[in-house]
Amino acid sequence: MSRFLNEKYQKLEAYTPGEQPRDMKYIKLNTNESPYPPSQGVLDAVNSIEAANLRLYSDPECKNLKKAIAELYGVETDNIYLSNGSDDILNFSFMAFAGNGVKAAFPEISYGFYKVYAELYGLDYVKIPLTEDFSVNPQDYNSLNCFIVIANPNAPTGKTISKDDIIGILESNPYNVVLIDEAYVDFGGESVYPLIKEYKNLLVVQTFSKSRSMAGARLGFAFGDKELISDLNKIKYSTNPYNINRLTLVAGEAAIKENEYYMENCKKIIATRDYTVEELKKLSFDVIDSKANFVFAKNCTVSGQYLYESLKSKGILVRHFSDEKIKDYIRITIGAREEMEAFIATVKTVLEEVK
Repeated sequence: MSRFLNEKYQKLEAYTPGEQPRDMKYIKLNTNESPYPPSQGVLDAVNSIEAANLRLYSDPECKNLKKAIAELYGVETDNIYLSNGSDDILNFSFMAFAGNGVKAAFPEISYGFYKVYAELYGLDYVKIPLTEDFSVNPQDYNSLNCFIVIANPNAPTGKTISKDDIIGILESNPYNVVLIDEAYVDFGGESVYPLIKEYKNLLVVQTFSKSRSMAGARLGFAFGDKELISDLNKIKYSTNPYNINRLTLVAGEAAIKENEYYMENCKKIIATRDYTVEELKKLSFDVIDSKANFVFAKNCTVSGQYLYESLKSKGILVRHFSDEKIKDYIRITIGAREEMEAFIATVKTVLEEVK
């Protein structure tokens, strides 16, 4: 325990990112990255001229990128907030919309950063259990009078709730912000961002990391009522107004302009996900229905820990969580078809070895 760290952070349990080992060449199916490269327009945009301009600060208002997103999604630019990855938006949202008597509420099994942010800011929070089949029960969030955060699709399960369910949550918590984290929505979910025109307490967060192949660029965006966006901008301008660099801004704008390329890639990933689920079921896996770019699965003959360790020893990384309720599962990112064929072949080998 550090003798210098502020006492209120001494017991903070930091988020654990997916491992990035360098000891051998791996097929990486553990961090939900896209198997496809950015579009050609993005590669062209990040050029030597733009690199030379790194001596200049980036545009803190992100005007060009906001305009491109507004045109694609049919909203106003002042309904859009941009920041350094969706994690940054989640961070600022916990800071801005909870505390001073307002609790935070989120699913017990979900994105691990929610609990970290709640504890970072010393918030009172409620972790709401999933149902027996790992679903979010929308009724559990009605009339909570809390800052509510729900990943939809949820992670690590990939399960969704409906737009009507979210409307019910919004209407029963009219005086609190309801944040819907749509990091994986492009892989089969239904975005509720159009509802920002009707519900002033709705904040919808998305990212360029998953469906737009820009995890390394760190770029996230949110849709909300002008007042909510103004609140987030106040936090941003009180910390780091230049938190999106120049290269990321031009890359993001190019990606939005070539949106069709990315949506076609999403279709490929969905098809590969269907293939992977079918093959896993042939191997006696229980696979949760997913609308994300990953699947959550367990095998009745071996533990999740054993599968994770065995696959890693053979050059394939998946994600395993130690939480008692999900320790038998592994989360498998959907890579390119050939990567998933290699994954299935390796799983078969692992299962043969324990017979």
